Amino acid sequence: MKKILIVDDVDKWRDFNSNVVRILLNEDVIIETAPSAALAYNKVLENNNSPYDIIITDMQMEDDYAPKHAGEWLIEQIKTLPKYNHTKIVIVSATFNLRSIADALKVDFIPKSTALNSISAYEEIIK
Repeated sequence: MKKILIVDDVDKWRDFNSNVVRILLNEDVIIETAPSAALAYNKVLENNNSPYDIIITDMQMEDDYAPKHAGEWLIEQIKTLPKYNHTKIVIVSATFNLRSIADALKVDFIPKSTALNSISAYEEIIK
């Protein structure tokens, strides 16, 4: 059974991402959500002994981490935890420089405009 964490400050995006993951993985999954990077990081720390398999995060959430995006800060923190070395991290965001952020963090990304129009974008990354 896969454990997945979905992080976005917008309820509808958390629901959308959850539904897409359930459809694509077509198996029993545990999906947890968080409305902010700070709450997501707490969940990650709480689950350090049984890490998430996939983390999907937005970039633009709370402003506490400026000049970085909250999602960028979250990914940097997760990458310091050895038990999360094999966790797939995916950014789903409308951030204008999404590709360069994802490349710098060495994670996958899906622009929100693509996410809305193509479930196959998730399929390529999540499966």
